[in-house]
Amino acid sequence: MTSEPVIRLTGIAAPLLRDNVDTDQIIPSRAIRLQKAGLGRSLFAAWRYSDDAGCENPEFVLNREAYRRANFLIGGANFGCGSSREAAVWALKDFGFAAILAESFGNIFYANCIANGLVPVALERTAVSRLAALAEDVEGRDLFRIDVESCTVHPPDGSSIRFFLPVLYRRMLVSGKKMIDVVLEHEDEIEACEQRNRAEQPWLVPVR
Repeated sequence: MTSEPVIRLTGIAAPLLRDNVDTDQIIPSRAIRLQKAGLGRSLFAAWRYSDDAGCENPEFVLNREAYRRANFLIGGANFGCGSSREAAVWALKDFGFAAILAESFGNIFYANCIANGLVPVALERTAVSRLAALAEDVEGRDLFRIDVESCTVHPPDGSSIRFFLPVLYRRMLVSGKKMIDVVLEHEDEIEACEQRNRAEQPWLVPVR
């Protein structure tokens, strides 16, 4: 099964410069259900709403008019830490986010992002802080761009910032394929490598 290729993205960036945002803060366990659709309503529920009736907290960034249709979220260090719940990524995507830019990510959250076509962009803290300040300054009036193929972020000020994305993950996003499908594209090379190993290091071949 494949998903939509993710190559170049353009959109509004919302600043949420908080460290250690865990998956329970992203989507509370009580809001998780089997369907992915609709999870965006509970995204950051404890911060977005001031009571159980769903009254919005006007101070929270995603409740400000400029960022209600944000496509990119700028976070701090260790974004997506905590439990392994994949629903955290589903909620972010259902809200409309296509990429998360942060200083670092929880390992499982990072892998879940790739598997679901959400681009995790890890940047130096100084770059994250600058982008967050720029997003606050332009308030949705100017767009940010992310090029997955070249691993670059292009903020509205005309600059360009490179980020690292493992080759396998980059190919998964750009092709829209799952990991096993990308690996199987090299099936002949894998078999050739195994044959060389059997010939050159037969003592490593298990006895059947």
